[in-house]
Amino acid sequence: MLKRLLLLCSVVWMISLMSSVCLAKEAGGINMPDTLAAGKDTLVLNGVGVRTKFFIKAYAGGLYLKKKSSDAHAIMSADEPMAIRLHITSSMITSDKMKDATLEGFENSTNGNLTPYKKQIDTFIAVFADSIKNNDRYDMIYIPGEGTKVYKNGSLKSTAQGLDFKKVLFGIWIGDKLADGNLKKVKSDMLGK
Repeated sequence: MLKRLLLLCSVVWMISLMSSVCLAKEAGGINMPDTLAAGKDTLVLNGVGVRTKFFIKAYAGGLYLKKKSSDAHAIMSADEPMAIRLHITSSMITSDKMKDATLEGFENSTNGNLTPYKKQIDTFIAVFADSIKNNDRYDMIYIPGEGTKVYKNGSLKSTAQGLDFKKVLFGIWIGDKLADGNLKKVKSDMLGK
């Protein structure tokens, strides 16, 4: 009887362990959660990629949607809740480097036409003014009618209004014009390809 009870406990423990492992996807040493809250909605992890620069893993980036999709244009155009999580994986990432890289991403995403988005871009980039540490998390959560809310480690830092801004923001990672070849791999991974 005791052997059966121990066997049953072992099986239950293994199942619970396997379930918890399946609730996250690992990338670059970071476990991305399977879901993320966006207001009243629960988003599912569409895909996760690792951004490297000069052989340094800078961050793991996860794309969260209401329903999985590999269509970048449809995702960027959709006026529905969605999110991108960036989980910093290197102490080499500084505030200045993050600001510069993000601005370059906006330049690519807008084909150099930053003027219509200047106010939102300035608001967004200001989030990186504080020092950045390894394991910091940035959640960029778009909610229709509210805008793109940016959280650092769970604390709301800013909100940028407009669907058009969300399009150019998400275009940094899943748009047509990306900063370099590594971002193409991140894009492919975020789109679940």
